[in-house]
Formats: sequence, C-alpha cells, structure tokens
Amino acid sequence: MDVVVFGATGFVGRLVARYLADHAPRAVRVGLAGRSAERLGDVRTQLGAAASSWPLLVADSSDPSSLAELANATQVVATTAGPYRPHGLKVVEACVTAGTDYVDLAGEVLFIRDSIDGYHDLGARTGTRIVHSCGVDSIPSDLAVLLLHQAALADGAGDLEDTTLVVRAFKGGLSGGTLVSGKLQLDEVRANAQLRKVVEDPYALSPERAAEPELGDERDLAWIKHDDDLGMWVGPFAMAGINTRVVRRSNALRNWAYGRRFRYREVTGFGAGRAAPVKAAAASIPFMTFMAGMSFGPSRALLDRVLPAPGEGPSEKKRRAGHFRMEVHTRTSTGARYVSQVAAQGDPGYAATSVILGESALSLALDRDRLPPAAGVLTPATAIGSVLVDRLRAAGDTFTTQRVNQ
Repeated sequence: MDVVVFGATGFVGRLVARYLADHAPRAVRVGLAGRSAERLGDVRTQLGAAASSWPLLVADSSDPSSLAELANATQVVATTAGPYRPHGLKVVEACVTAGTDYVDLAGEVLFIRDSIDGYHDLGARTGTRIVHSCGVDSIPSDLAVLLLHQAALADGAGDLEDTTLVVRAFKGGLSGGTLVSGKLQLDEVRANAQLRKVVEDPYALSPERAAEPELGDERDLAWIKHDDDLGMWVGPFAMAGINTRVVRRSNALRNWAYGRRFRYREVTGFGAGRAAPVKAAAASIPFMTFMAGMSFGPSRALLDRVLPAPGEGPSEKKRRAGHFRMEVHTRTSTGARYVSQVAAQGDPGYAATSVILGESALSLALDRDRLPPAAGVLTPATAIGSVLVDRLRAAGDTFTTQRVNQ
C-alpha cells in the first residue's frame, strides 16, 4: 500500500481516514489499521464507496510482530494511535527496521526525544523518514519559519535572528486523546526532576545540545507582557512548548542554516489598544488556572468529570466553525524584516490537523523524488519542506511571506 492509517478507529484517526477517502487520488492505495477488525470495518463502511476496497490490518502497539507486518505492508504509516510516549516507540522501531516512512501527531517532547535517541541513526542508515508533529503541532510553525528563511536567502538579506510566532486567532476544541497525552507527560515531569529538565530545555530536541548557541533566556513566555518590538501585548501560547523545540531542531538538522543567532518564541497576540492588557490577562488566567488544576489531584478529578474522554472530541459543527491564523515575524542579521502568515479553516486540532496529516502522508508516498535528501528522525521542514507547503496551499490553507521593510 501507499499509506496506512494506524489508529483509524480513534477520533482523529477517523477524521484522517475521511480526509483521505475524500481527497486522495483514486490510484492511491490506502489501508486502515487498528486493534479490532470489526471496528475497522465499521469505519470503512462509513467512508463510502471510495474506501470500500481498502484493506484492513489488525495491529496492536503491544504486539511487535503485528507492527512488523503493518510496516512491511506499506510505504508510509500515518499513526494517530496515542498517547505516543507509552505506545509509539514500537511503531517507530517497526518502521525504521522495514524502511517505511512514518508520520504522527506527537506533541510530546519526551516521546520525540526517546525516538531521536533510539532510532535517528538507524533511520538515517535505512533511509527512513520518521516525521513527528505533523499536525497543528507543529507544521504551521515549522513551515512558516522555513519560508522566512527561503525568502531572506533569496534576497541576500542575511540570517534569521529574532523570530516570533504570534497567534492572531485560534478557535477549537479538545479531544480526550490529547488530554491523556498531556496528563501523562505532566505526571512524568512532576515525578522526575531529570525529565522536567528535559521538557523545560528550549533545545530539548537538538541533535547536538552542546553545539547550540547560548543566546540568553529562551524560556517560553509564562505571563503577559508588552512587546516593544512587535508593538503589542502578548501572552502565553499553549503549544509553544513543543513547537519551539521542533523549529529549533529544524535549524540544527540543517546545520543551523537559519543562523547561529536564530532566536525563536511563540506567543498569543492581543493588540495595542488600552484594552489589550486586560484582554491578555483575561485569556491567560484561565489557561494558567487549567494547567494548575491539572497538576493537583483533587482538582484534576473534578476536571476529568467534564472534559472529553479518550475517543471523544468536538462535534462536526464545532469542527467546521473552528479556525486559526498565525503570523511569524523575523528580523535578519542585515536588519531586514519579514512576516509569514499561516491560516486554515476548521478546528485546528481536528479538521485542520486531519488535512495536515493526510497531506503529509501523501507527500511521503507520492512526492519522493521532490523531497529533501534527508533521513532519520526529522521535522516537517527537514523531511517534507516546500513540497508540503504546496500541497497545503492546494488544499486551501494559507501560507504567505513578504518583506515588510527595505
């Protein structure tokens, strides 16, 4: 096969399968994989005629032999079977051993670090692309910065230096699977100071931590502030903890092509008016309260009663009503300024993410002769790059870059 969706009976897996049924070229050979043949059959039936002949593969992340059969049956495994930290490494191992490319939606720093340590070198030897974070975490961030680098390079404008992603709009819901992943990592870092140090390290995913430049404080923003350079009030962005690490890994994997003084952060923007700091605080306090509540046993128990359970997520109506819009601002070593805009319609974590993961898998399966010459545990920018930008634009997403001064 060309692509197999592993975890196809889960909430996000069904959305990815639906996207491929509706948008993949008819000649593309797609399969569905999961633990239950009966449930896989139900999913296939719901996808209609386009998927009626898709093979069903029974595979379980706790059964290495079934994962080996899965990896050997396809060019690309697109897995939504999280949480990835307890379940994903055996899938990575099976793919690397078989030479099968792999994409996932992982936003878990500890899992990706384990994948790098365990399988990057083997993947490089077998020519396998293992590509984590192929959803809203972290493709908008990673590809937007790549576009800024390409624009500055084409203009001879120097290296990227201070670079900031600003979230301008972000409307979406949560699924139970995403919450479980977050809770597991939170529990691990609370119980283990060494793991907490890894997660908090801005260069946690670097291929060579000792070679990273010392550029001062690069911790993620923890509270609101006025950003004089951007001319606006900004606050924390929940996804910064994974996205920034992925973008910094992209720079390092490309031999620091963005620049040795490349500084990257992500924030939520609230504008410049008198009401901006009030809006910033009003939006940031609930987020911080939620994170504090998830860290405390009794309050987590209360939250668990009202939050989605695994397999649950936003309704179709809410998924369609969602959207996101982000800007990435940079200043280069010559003083030039650029801004890249990324936007998509649909709930960021579900409708938009199903498009992103689906097109990522199709890129690896169908565009192999145009992909960057890289292998191992990679990032979206280093594994797929501009090929994926083109695909996402064709799917209706916005990716633009412009110079904003001389």
